[in-house]
Amino acid sequence: MELAVILVTWNVRDLVLDALRTLQTDIAAHGPQTAVWVVDNASSDGTVTAIREQYPQVNVLASEQNLGFAAGNNLALRTIGFGKAAETVSLPRAVFLLNPDTLVHDRAVRTLYDALFAAPDVGLVGARLTYGDGSFQHSAFRFPGFWQTVFDLFPMPGRLYDSALNGRYDRRLYEREQPFPVDHMLGATMMLRREVIEQVGMFDEQFFMYCEEIDWSMRIRRAGWQILCVPTAHITHLEGKSTSQIRPESIVNLWRSRFRLYEKHYSPLRVAAIRRVVRLGMRRKIRQIRQDRALSPTQREALIAAYRTVAAL
Repeated sequence: MELAVILVTWNVRDLVLDALRTLQTDIAAHGPQTAVWVVDNASSDGTVTAIREQYPQVNVLASEQNLGFAAGNNLALRTIGFGKAAETVSLPRAVFLLNPDTLVHDRAVRTLYDALFAAPDVGLVGARLTYGDGSFQHSAFRFPGFWQTVFDLFPMPGRLYDSALNGRYDRRLYEREQPFPVDHMLGATMMLRREVIEQVGMFDEQFFMYCEEIDWSMRIRRAGWQILCVPTAHITHLEGKSTSQIRPESIVNLWRSRFRLYEKHYSPLRVAAIRRVVRLGMRRKIRQIRQDRALSPTQREALIAAYRTVAAL
């Protein structure tokens, strides 16, 4: 096995079936030799049955509880053999983590695989992403910090949102169609060398959802590996279809993970400054929600409770 592909899914049956269809079509046409694993986080929509019926060649790990993204991927990695004694397992040359809300375009997997092994210091690569309507989506980012937090929570001139100040890479880098180094890829597509996982370890399972790929990328970069965005590998990312089902909980999960990331990697002074900005931002969000008549009273109360929880973290 040259490549192991892992998808972690939760209540997005039709999306993951489409993802598997486009993935299998691309791999059948262009390789490499691949095994596919799906970790289902206790879905209630028939995901496990549908995959086993339509794609019997796919390895399905049906969890009885929602493990989240980090622990779900780790379950598959351990099942494949990572974390075991090297002499007892035969590991794939690379691992491809792919979101279930994706559509793989022609030669995307092979292009990523070739780019990963084009230079000895490349440890992780990711694809160029577009939204479902074909429009541009930022695929790679600089590591987050104070200014990205400000941009998240307070209005800024539109032209600044695509700037380096907000952690974005110039769109012209994608248009040049040459791999370029980045801090981290969006977690929707990440392909890694086997040696990277063996050296750095798996995901930190303290991150239930969100920021786990940033933490992993920080550790990978510190270990001396390069991370590349590969624009010629194209994947459609429909984005957030699982987390949009539980919006208030997703808000709390996002900020809990962000604080965990900051405290793990940043100085206490920097974390304190970010926390101050977040508290101010949550107060602003609460004022906006109270004035939003498009929301039902129940929706309004749930969102206000979520923002209050974040402010208190």
